[in-house]
Amino acid sequence: MIKDNLGNINKELPSGVKLVAVSKFHPVEAVIEAYEAGQRVFGESRPQEFAAKIAALQNAEGRFDDIEWHFIGHLQTNKLKMVLPYANLVQSVDSEHLLSEIDKWGRENGRKVDVLLEMHIGAEETKQGFTEEALLDLMFRLSDGKFPNVRVRGLMGMATNTDDEAAVDADFERIDSYMAYLVDLFPEMEAFDQLSIGMSGDWKIALRHGATMVRIGTAIFGERK
Repeated sequence: MIKDNLGNINKELPSGVKLVAVSKFHPVEAVIEAYEAGQRVFGESRPQEFAAKIAALQNAEGRFDDIEWHFIGHLQTNKLKMVLPYANLVQSVDSEHLLSEIDKWGRENGRKVDVLLEMHIGAEETKQGFTEEALLDLMFRLSDGKFPNVRVRGLMGMATNTDDEAAVDADFERIDSYMAYLVDLFPEMEAFDQLSIGMSGDWKIALRHGATMVRIGTAIFGERK
């Protein structure tokens, strides 16, 4: 099933759009099955599960060393040590406090950490993320050299949880337009070129709005067990 699902999705993904297979709540065996089908980029949202899966796969004599791991969930600062040593990208930086702590970890460990800034675009108040005004203020300071041990690669967002395609389309248009605005305003920002939008139910809409990454779980692995 996983192999077929991956094949069907990849047939529809344009060149240059990265598929992040969201393996959260699924066993490590599902990650291995997807890996054997050719998938190399995986996303997890809980630090303990993230660290446990990586540990399990690291015991496989280097077989899975080419996996690219993305952390996509809310990250508490007291869990950084579970995530940052292994994450190729932290997609879900939703506050300046978290960004500051990641920068501190990078400084202490001689690393520059790649991150995306999460922009709040959905209607739900419970969603995390920066407003446009907060993002703009932060970007001015980043361009002046603040937080030198992080490299902000772009934006991430989640559309409103609704069956109304027009509402989802509007959410993705909003973040796509703001991403373009920031790219134009800060041409000096190194490699600020990634837009992570779209999940199992709305990734095809996200493709119409400049997505360079889509985060797909259920449509690959099935319903959570």
